[in-house]
Amino acid sequence: MQVISVPTTPFAGQKPGTSGLRKKVKVFSQARYLENFVQAIFDTLSGQEGQTLVLGGDGRYYNDVAIQTILRMAAAAGFGRVLVGRDGILSTPAASAVIRKWQAFGGIILSASHNEGGPEGDFGIKYNLGNGGPANEGFTDAVHRRTQEIGAYRTVESPAVDLSRIGDSRIGDMRVSVIDPVADYAELLESLFDFDRIAALLARPDFRMRFDAMHAVTGPYARAILENRLGAPAGTVVNGIPLPDFAGGHPDPNPVWAADLVAALADPASGLSFGAASDGDGDRNMIVGPNFVVSPSDSLAVLAANHALVPAYAGGLAGVARSMPTSCAVDRVARALGIPCYETPTGWKYFGSLLDAGKATLCGEESAGTGSNHVREKDGLWAVLYWLNILAVRATSADVIVREHWRRFGRNVYSRHDYEAIETDRADRLMDELRARLPQLAGSESCGLRIAAADDFSYTDPVDGSRSERQGVRVMLDDGSRVVFRLSGTGTEGATLRVYLERFVADPDQHEVPTQEALAPLIRLADAVAQITAITGRQKADVIS
Repeated sequence: MQVISVPTTPFAGQKPGTSGLRKKVKVFSQARYLENFVQAIFDTLSGQEGQTLVLGGDGRYYNDVAIQTILRMAAAAGFGRVLVGRDGILSTPAASAVIRKWQAFGGIILSASHNEGGPEGDFGIKYNLGNGGPANEGFTDAVHRRTQEIGAYRTVESPAVDLSRIGDSRIGDMRVSVIDPVADYAELLESLFDFDRIAALLARPDFRMRFDAMHAVTGPYARAILENRLGAPAGTVVNGIPLPDFAGGHPDPNPVWAADLVAALADPASGLSFGAASDGDGDRNMIVGPNFVVSPSDSLAVLAANHALVPAYAGGLAGVARSMPTSCAVDRVARALGIPCYETPTGWKYFGSLLDAGKATLCGEESAGTGSNHVREKDGLWAVLYWLNILAVRATSADVIVREHWRRFGRNVYSRHDYEAIETDRADRLMDELRARLPQLAGSESCGLRIAAADDFSYTDPVDGSRSERQGVRVMLDDGSRVVFRLSGTGTEGATLRVYLERFVADPDQHEVPTQEALAPLIRLADAVAQITAITGRQKADVIS
């Protein structure tokens, strides 16, 4: 096998964000752009010779081209074997499961998650470690440094691998194994949940569910598990064929982009009892009951409170963890259970050390991501099955379960307002000026509300002692309400300002007040404190979830 060294020069801006490097397809398809980043990953690794690499993605546009490039470069880097999903497909949680089951050295996942696809859309790439989780900041920072000094990438000449057939082939000395993308993952999920009980629920004539795969990666997984294994009627899974452009849609499971699902559950004539959706790469979820959308923060709290109903977690939880912007609803459950609750920065990589150390069992992010110690990624279909297991045992609907949860623990009224594609300099100015005002905010009043404290969140990992600074600005009121501001690291154009609003309501008589109405005073305060309208010119958020 002859390794070819191809001269190259660095590209600016190849710094990974919250979950890998994400750019427009047109950027990635430039000559040497993908190759430079992949070579930087391989140059940062040590000891990969003869080891196994897992490779796959969400099937978006450019996925197939990128996989062939990476396979040739993996052979040049000395890997002994690559496990790649049939047709290049592997959901993000499935990739984590495959890495862990086969004790692979690591994995490369090709996805821009919930971002739009197609030739004009987005593409992404990230490296996962041998524990199945996203690479930590130390590794990604080293990759970025390498991208700025790279002078050549290494590859081999080889025909394209047929990814449509399961089986083995070779690229020089390296074995390429095309695998069933669903099998290992489905086997793992079956070991966690009471499939017989869920199957009985799905067979009931008075229970009908709909799973919207949004023409993204979970279509094959949901059909294999929900329809084929658990016996849900054909057609339960809709939009189930992964398409390179997600049929022109936006594969983000929230009430805006999955509005058809929300409308169907709000219509009694649909006969639906339960709805769910997942995103581009299968790691996010949305849960919908009859005329009721479950917020991701409430979902995490409900899963923790009902853990005893699910076989894999019936023995108890070691702890729970949430990202800082996620509501404090799960904190109240943790206190009732007498277990720790960890508050981390946004990004699933921060949960990895807690899970590996056995300090946490369930984790969640407000951006529709929940998961457990079964993998090292958030997992959309896992969350759906967890809910189905709870519904099967409690024999009631999702909306009733959440309202009963509120009566027991109180309601953390919560919403996220996204201001998308803000000019980067304006977004940076907004955050810089907000940070500069932090010392004056504590003890002040704004819009008739008293601010008790304000800070820029930092985090020290309780396992490895690593520290992360400037992870989002928190403004906390004296009644326990809070507003959080941060710039998202998952977009590809401009900057997305995320504003998280939370208010605790103990009185059951106030639990049904519409969310945006209950949060109206905080919305006004957020605009005043951060000067959102003044700096960005935006009169309202682009997406409210």
